[in-house]
Amino acid sequence: ARFINTTMMVSLLGAAVSDGLDSGQIVSGVGGQYNFVAMGHALPDARSILLLHAWRGRHGKVTSNIVWNYAHTTIPRHLRDIVITEYGVADLRGQADAEVIRRLLAIADSRFQDELLATAKVNGKIELEYEIPEAQRNNRPEVVEARLRRWRDGGLLPDFPLGTDFTNDELAIVEALTRLQHSTGHPLELVKLLLNVTAGQALSHQDVPERYLERMGLQDAHGLKDRLMRALFVGNL
Repeated sequence: ARFINTTMMVSLLGAAVSDGLDSGQIVSGVGGQYNFVAMGHALPDARSILLLHAWRGRHGKVTSNIVWNYAHTTIPRHLRDIVITEYGVADLRGQADAEVIRRLLAIADSRFQDELLATAKVNGKIELEYEIPEAQRNNRPEVVEARLRRWRDGGLLPDFPLGTDFTNDELAIVEALTRLQHSTGHPLELVKLLLNVTAGQALSHQDVPERYLERMGLQDAHGLKDRLMRALFVGNL
């Protein structure tokens, strides 16, 4: 049996944070996650698999989801098993702490690897001479995107491989809003977009299907705020 769950953060020693923050704020219920993890260890030939994004971004700030330690735990380190990020798979079961650290560093985002490794060394959890192999130092989102691009362009890796209830119009709108949301968290990109819009480089709203604007309630934009919002929306289509 394979029990697959998602988590928010994983410590370098293998503990998982899935339901709350160190402030005491509860993000979600634990549900059956702990039970599935426990069964992954209790049943013959079973495994527990935890999935997470290696990093997260908010308001232009990027943070690692693989951390040295965290003051809240959902799954304790003694139940560590398999952890998967977009950069690879770390099999942690039965490994010593130093090997767990090496394997988690291998699937961490490379922007944070050096800091994480340095912390582990300071705390005596890994040998001082250890260095992350060069093959594992290119864990970056743009590298993953570049590797997958030819498969996406060839139609072999669609955004929704199992299908979706979204219409084609809704998918186009969602993609535009996603790009706009990304820009709002990256000031330089937002400034560039605003300059393009004000300079008239964005698409004219006449070039956009009217149904897109109607769906967003922007077909009759009169005030400055509505006109700017329409221009930003159109500029991301």
